[in-house]
Amino acid sequence: MGSFDVPLDDDRTQFEAFIEDYRTSIEQSLDGLTEEQARAHLVPSATTLLGLLKHVTWMQRVWFEECVAGNSRKSLGLVQSPDESFHLTPEDTIATVTAAHRAACATARATVAGLPLDKVVTGHRSGPRTLHWVYLQVLRELAHHTGHADILREQILADPGAQ
Repeated sequence: MGSFDVPLDDDRTQFEAFIEDYRTSIEQSLDGLTEEQARAHLVPSATTLLGLLKHVTWMQRVWFEECVAGNSRKSLGLVQSPDESFHLTPEDTIATVTAAHRAACATARATVAGLPLDKVVTGHRSGPRTLHWVYLQVLRELAHHTGHADILREQILADPGAQ
């Protein structure tokens, strides 16, 4: 079910539909690309298409597994900062990063299942917030980075030799 299928549904259904649309879109930004294209540095920062998917995986784990579920980044094996989350290792491939993203999404869905939007969650180091706020933050991040991915993919497809 996509976001255009739920225009009159409750907030939670709408949030989840929009989040799922963006999760799918950012994964699809890698469709048909080579490993080299997915790792192409087209901007001065560490941002690459594969790095964007790795980052949004980290981001969702922070908000759902740390903030909502109350696990520490250290216990989750997560890097501490957003900047670090973009960095690719030699072991990172389209397949491995996509699998990690899908696993993080499944965990996120399970973590919030049955929780009301007004539930106050306290696991984030900057303080308590509602699940409603967490959904908005995740949606903001996914939309932001999916836009980046669209532009990078467009550049790569326009110049397949871009590295």
